[in-house]
Amino acid sequence: MQRIPLVQHSSRRRRARYRRALWSGAELLVTAGVLVLLLVAHQLWWTNREAKDGAERRVEALEREWGTGTGTGGAGDLTGGDGGDAGSVGGGGGDPSAAGGGAGPQDGSNPSSTGPRSSRAYVVLDIPRLGLRVPVAEGTSKRDVLNKGYVGHYAGTQQPGQGGNFAVAGHRNTHGEPFRRLDRLRKGDRVEVETRSTTYTYLVDKILPQTSPRDSGVVRPVPRSLTEPAYGYDTPGRYLTLTTCTPEYTSRYRLVVWGRLVAARPRG
Repeated sequence: MQRIPLVQHSSRRRRARYRRALWSGAELLVTAGVLVLLLVAHQLWWTNREAKDGAERRVEALEREWGTGTGTGGAGDLTGGDGGDAGSVGGGGGDPSAAGGGAGPQDGSNPSSTGPRSSRAYVVLDIPRLGLRVPVAEGTSKRDVLNKGYVGHYAGTQQPGQGGNFAVAGHRNTHGEPFRRLDRLRKGDRVEVETRSTTYTYLVDKILPQTSPRDSGVVRPVPRSLTEPAYGYDTPGRYLTLTTCTPEYTSRYRLVVWGRLVAARPRG
Protein backbone atom coordinates (compact mmCIF):
# COMPACT_ATOMS: atom_id res chain seq x y z
CA MET A 1 0.00 0.00 0.00
CA GLN A 2 1.34 3.44 -1.06
CA ARG A 3 2.04 5.91 1.71
CA ILE A 4 0.83 9.51 1.36
CA PRO A 5 3.43 11.96 2.74
CA LEU A 6 2.08 14.28 5.37
CA VAL A 7 2.98 17.97 5.28
CA GLN A 8 3.41 19.36 8.74
CA HIS A 9 1.67 22.64 9.52
CA SER A 10 4.91 24.05 10.88
CA SER A 11 6.62 23.53 7.50
CA ARG A 12 3.80 25.33 5.74
CA ARG A 13 4.08 28.26 8.13
CA ARG A 14 7.84 28.49 7.62
CA ARG A 15 7.42 28.56 3.84
CA ALA A 16 4.71 31.22 4.13
CA ARG A 17 6.93 33.40 6.35
CA TYR A 18 9.78 32.94 3.90
CA ARG A 19 7.63 34.07 0.96
CA ARG A 20 6.38 37.10 2.91
CA ALA A 21 9.95 38.06 3.79
CA LEU A 22 11.04 37.78 0.16
CA TRP A 23 8.06 39.85 -0.99
CA SER A 24 8.68 42.53 1.64
CA GLY A 25 12.36 42.70 0.70
CA ALA A 26 11.48 43.07 -2.97
CA GLU A 27 9.02 45.86 -2.16
CA LEU A 28 11.69 47.69 -0.14
CA LEU A 29 14.21 47.38 -2.98
CA VAL A 30 11.71 48.71 -5.52
CA THR A 31 10.79 51.61 -3.23
CA ALA A 32 14.45 52.46 -2.65
CA GLY A 33 15.11 52.32 -6.39
CA VAL A 34 12.22 54.69 -7.11
CA LEU A 35 13.47 57.13 -4.46
CA VAL A 36 17.00 57.06 -5.92
CA LEU A 37 15.61 57.72 -9.41
CA LEU A 38 13.55 60.62 -8.09
CA LEU A 39 16.60 62.11 -6.38
CA VAL A 40 18.68 61.74 -9.54
CA ALA A 41 15.92 63.30 -11.63
CA HIS A 42 15.68 66.20 -9.18
CA GLN A 43 19.44 66.76 -9.20
CA LEU A 44 20.03 66.36 -12.93
CA TRP A 45 16.81 67.79 -14.36
CA TRP A 46 14.86 69.94 -11.95
CA THR A 47 17.80 71.86 -10.46
CA ASN A 48 19.05 72.52 -14.00
CA ARG A 49 15.71 73.77 -15.22
CA GLU A 50 15.11 75.93 -12.16
CA ALA A 51 18.62 77.45 -12.18
CA LYS A 52 18.69 78.04 -15.95
CA ASP A 53 15.33 79.79 -15.88
CA GLY A 54 16.43 81.97 -12.97
CA ALA A 55 19.74 82.85 -14.65
CA GLU A 56 17.98 83.79 -17.90
CA ARG A 57 15.58 86.03 -16.01
CA ARG A 58 18.49 87.73 -14.26
CA VAL A 59 20.23 88.43 -17.57
CA GLU A 60 17.02 89.97 -18.90
CA ALA A 61 16.66 92.07 -15.74
CA LEU A 62 20.22 93.38 -16.07
CA GLU A 63 19.64 94.28 -19.71
CA ARG A 64 16.46 96.16 -18.79
CA GLU A 65 18.26 98.07 -16.04
CA TRP A 66 21.15 98.96 -18.30
CA GLY A 67 18.81 99.96 -21.11
CA THR A 68 16.91 102.43 -18.93
CA GLY A 69 19.78 103.49 -16.69
CA THR A 70 17.80 102.52 -13.56
CA GLY A 71 18.02 99.78 -10.97
CA THR A 72 20.93 98.57 -8.86
CA GLY A 73 21.99 95.37 -10.61
CA GLY A 74 24.73 96.82 -12.80
CA ALA A 75 28.45 97.23 -12.32
CA GLY A 76 27.91 100.52 -10.54
CA ASP A 77 26.34 98.80 -7.51
CA LEU A 78 29.40 98.66 -5.30
CA THR A 79 29.05 98.11 -1.58
CA GLY A 80 31.86 95.68 -0.78
CA GLY A 81 32.33 92.17 0.56
CA ASP A 82 32.24 88.57 -0.61
CA GLY A 83 29.74 85.77 -0.14
CA GLY A 84 32.25 83.06 0.76
CA ASP A 85 33.60 80.23 -1.34
CA ALA A 86 32.51 76.72 -2.24
CA GLY A 87 33.48 74.47 -5.09
CA SER A 88 36.01 76.80 -6.71
CA VAL A 89 39.79 76.95 -7.14
CA GLY A 90 42.09 77.53 -4.20
CA GLY A 91 39.31 77.76 -1.61
CA GLY A 92 39.15 81.53 -2.00
CA GLY A 93 39.65 84.52 -4.22
CA GLY A 94 43.25 84.08 -5.29
CA ASP A 95 45.67 86.73 -4.05
CA PRO A 96 43.69 89.55 -2.41
CA SER A 97 46.85 91.37 -1.36
CA ALA A 98 47.69 91.93 -5.02
CA ALA A 99 44.19 92.80 -6.14
CA GLY A 100 44.75 96.53 -6.10
CA GLY A 101 47.35 96.44 -8.87
CA GLY A 102 46.81 97.41 -12.49
CA ALA A 103 44.42 99.90 -14.02
CA GLY A 104 41.45 101.33 -12.24
CA PRO A 105 37.83 100.47 -12.98
CA GLN A 106 36.81 100.93 -16.62
CA ASP A 107 33.15 99.92 -16.40
CA GLY A 108 31.56 103.00 -14.93
CA SER A 109 31.86 101.75 -11.35
CA ASN A 110 32.53 103.93 -8.36
CA PRO A 111 36.31 103.95 -7.74
CA SER A 112 35.85 104.88 -4.09
CA SER A 113 33.95 101.66 -3.35
CA THR A 114 35.61 98.39 -2.48
CA GLY A 115 33.81 96.06 -4.89
CA PRO A 116 30.47 94.72 -6.11
CA ARG A 117 27.89 93.67 -3.54
CA SER A 118 28.29 90.10 -2.34
CA SER A 119 26.25 87.50 -4.30
CA ARG A 120 24.71 90.19 -6.55
CA ALA A 121 24.74 89.61 -10.32
CA TYR A 122 26.31 92.66 -11.93
CA VAL A 123 27.77 91.68 -15.35
CA VAL A 124 26.91 89.24 -18.16
CA LEU A 125 29.26 86.61 -19.60
CA ASP A 126 28.69 85.75 -23.28
CA ILE A 127 30.49 82.80 -24.95
CA PRO A 128 29.24 82.40 -28.55
CA ARG A 129 30.87 79.01 -29.20
CA LEU A 130 28.96 77.51 -26.24
CA GLY A 131 25.73 79.41 -26.90
CA LEU A 132 26.08 80.68 -23.34
CA ARG A 133 24.82 83.95 -21.93
CA VAL A 134 24.85 83.94 -18.13
CA PRO A 135 24.97 86.45 -15.25
CA VAL A 136 28.12 86.85 -13.18
CA ALA A 137 27.69 87.52 -9.45
CA GLU A 138 30.23 88.56 -6.85
CA GLY A 139 31.69 85.65 -4.84
CA THR A 140 31.65 81.89 -5.36
CA SER A 141 29.18 80.81 -2.67
CA LYS A 142 27.37 77.63 -3.72
CA ARG A 143 24.07 78.54 -2.12
CA ASP A 144 23.93 82.21 -3.07
CA VAL A 145 25.67 82.18 -6.47
CA LEU A 146 26.70 78.93 -8.16
CA ASN A 147 23.57 76.91 -7.33
CA LYS A 148 21.44 79.67 -8.84
CA GLY A 149 22.97 78.94 -12.24
CA TYR A 150 25.18 82.02 -12.07
CA VAL A 151 28.89 82.23 -12.71
CA GLY A 152 30.77 83.51 -9.64
CA HIS A 153 33.53 86.12 -9.59
CA TYR A 154 36.47 85.28 -7.34
CA ALA A 155 36.57 88.04 -4.74
CA GLY A 156 40.00 89.65 -4.64
CA THR A 157 40.60 89.23 -8.37
CA GLN A 158 40.23 92.17 -10.75
CA GLN A 159 37.06 93.44 -12.38
CA PRO A 160 36.33 93.33 -16.14
CA GLY A 161 38.78 95.36 -18.19
CA GLN A 162 41.16 96.03 -15.32
CA GLY A 163 44.83 95.18 -15.40
CA GLY A 164 45.27 91.78 -13.76
CA ASN A 165 42.95 88.80 -13.78
CA PHE A 166 39.15 88.77 -13.92
CA ALA A 167 38.58 85.20 -12.64
CA VAL A 168 35.26 83.34 -12.44
CA ALA A 169 33.90 79.86 -11.61
CA GLY A 170 30.79 77.96 -12.66
CA HIS A 171 29.15 74.57 -12.23
CA ARG A 172 29.86 71.97 -14.89
CA ASN A 173 26.98 69.68 -13.88
CA THR A 174 23.61 70.37 -12.20
CA HIS A 175 22.21 73.73 -11.04
CA GLY A 176 22.17 75.25 -14.51
CA GLU A 177 25.62 73.85 -15.39
CA PRO A 178 26.73 77.00 -17.30
CA PHE A 179 30.24 75.58 -17.84
CA ARG A 180 29.09 72.11 -18.95
CA ARG A 181 30.85 72.50 -22.33
CA LEU A 182 33.81 74.59 -21.21
CA ASP A 183 36.17 71.90 -22.52
CA ARG A 184 35.00 72.73 -26.06
CA LEU A 185 36.65 76.14 -26.06
CA ARG A 186 39.67 76.51 -28.31
CA LYS A 187 42.43 79.10 -28.70
CA GLY A 188 41.07 82.17 -30.44
CA ASP A 189 37.45 81.72 -29.30
CA ARG A 190 35.75 84.96 -28.30
CA VAL A 191 34.43 85.60 -24.79
CA GLU A 192 32.61 88.82 -23.99
CA VAL A 193 31.99 90.38 -20.59
CA GLU A 194 29.25 93.00 -20.56
CA THR A 195 28.91 95.66 -17.87
CA ARG A 196 26.42 98.51 -17.60
CA SER A 197 28.59 100.77 -19.76
CA THR A 198 31.13 98.62 -21.62
CA THR A 199 31.52 95.32 -23.46
CA TYR A 200 34.98 93.73 -23.02
CA THR A 201 36.15 91.17 -25.56
CA TYR A 202 38.67 88.50 -24.54
CA LEU A 203 40.16 85.83 -26.78
CA VAL A 204 40.89 82.36 -25.40
CA ASP A 205 44.67 82.02 -25.20
CA LYS A 206 45.61 79.03 -23.02
CA ILE A 207 43.85 75.96 -21.60
CA LEU A 208 44.90 73.93 -18.55
CA PRO A 209 42.99 70.62 -18.85
CA GLN A 210 43.42 69.55 -15.22
CA THR A 211 44.80 70.93 -11.99
CA SER A 212 44.26 70.68 -8.24
CA PRO A 213 41.27 72.43 -6.63
CA ARG A 214 43.83 74.14 -4.36
CA ASP A 215 45.83 75.60 -7.27
CA SER A 216 45.30 79.27 -6.37
CA GLY A 217 48.01 80.35 -8.81
CA VAL A 218 45.56 80.16 -11.72
CA VAL A 219 43.56 83.12 -10.38
CA ARG A 220 46.45 85.40 -9.43
CA PRO A 221 46.88 88.77 -11.19
CA VAL A 222 49.54 87.15 -13.39
CA PRO A 223 48.05 83.64 -13.57
CA ARG A 224 50.32 80.62 -13.46
CA SER A 225 49.52 77.15 -12.13
CA LEU A 226 51.32 76.14 -8.95
CA THR A 227 50.86 72.42 -9.59
CA GLU A 228 51.40 72.53 -13.38
CA PRO A 229 53.94 75.38 -13.72
CA ALA A 230 54.28 74.92 -17.48
CA TYR A 231 50.83 76.55 -17.78
CA GLY A 232 50.38 80.28 -17.24
CA TYR A 233 51.90 83.70 -17.84
CA ASP A 234 55.02 85.60 -16.84
CA THR A 235 54.10 89.21 -17.58
CA PRO A 236 51.31 91.53 -16.39
CA GLY A 237 48.30 91.89 -18.64
CA ARG A 238 44.52 91.99 -18.73
CA TYR A 239 43.44 88.38 -18.27
CA LEU A 240 40.22 86.39 -18.02
CA THR A 241 40.14 83.06 -16.14
CA LEU A 242 37.27 80.55 -16.40
CA THR A 243 37.29 77.57 -14.01
CA THR A 244 35.07 74.52 -13.48
CA CYS A 245 35.20 70.98 -12.13
CA THR A 246 36.62 68.07 -14.13
CA PRO A 247 36.00 65.25 -15.02
CA GLU A 248 32.26 65.64 -15.40
CA TYR A 249 30.10 64.70 -12.38
CA THR A 250 33.10 64.95 -10.06
CA SER A 251 34.90 67.74 -8.22
CA ARG A 252 38.28 66.03 -8.08
CA TYR A 253 40.13 68.44 -10.39
CA ARG A 254 39.67 71.82 -12.07
CA LEU A 255 39.64 72.76 -15.74
CA VAL A 256 41.03 76.24 -16.43
CA VAL A 257 40.64 78.44 -19.54
CA TRP A 258 42.56 81.72 -19.86
CA GLY A 259 41.90 84.63 -22.20
CA ARG A 260 43.45 88.02 -22.98
CA LEU A 261 41.60 91.31 -23.37
CA VAL A 262 41.67 92.49 -27.00
CA ALA A 263 38.93 95.13 -27.18
CA ALA A 264 36.58 97.31 -25.16
CA ARG A 265 33.62 99.19 -26.63
CA PRO A 266 30.78 101.20 -25.13
CA ARG A 267 27.46 99.39 -24.82
CA GLY A 268 24.77 100.52 -27.21
